[in-house]
Amino acid sequence: MKAISLWQPWASLMALGLKKIETRSWATRYRGPLYIHAAKKVIGWPSIDIQAVFDDDIAFQPSDLPLGCLICKVDLIDCRVILNHNQPDYPERAFGDYTHGRSMWITENLETFKPIPYRGRQGLFDVRL
Repeated sequence: MKAISLWQPWASLMALGLKKIETRSWATRYRGPLYIHAAKKVIGWPSIDIQAVFDDDIAFQPSDLPLGCLICKVDLIDCRVILNHNQPDYPERAFGDYTHGRSMWITENLETFKPIPYRGRQGLFDVRL
């Protein structure tokens, strides 16, 4: 199965069902099941208050984030070029780089599971469990 590595906290936002679109500088023709891999790098924090927007019960601290593991599976259903007229609404828009001309990878059917240690890679990569 294919996988893609996301830096934290973006990977965990996907696993929590809060982020459904991944933005990339490149497009893919791949459609189908996709593991989300949490990279070993934490790059920052969303510019919004996650707990205020979604649920006061979400414990989401940098020290709690899984690193270097597969954390969920989604179905990649579409990949579209980002234009001014097709950008998502808040809060999804705060979870990606929606610069005109980049690509948005649209997912659905989230399946979560206990983190599985796995080495990530750049780009799409194959996972054999």
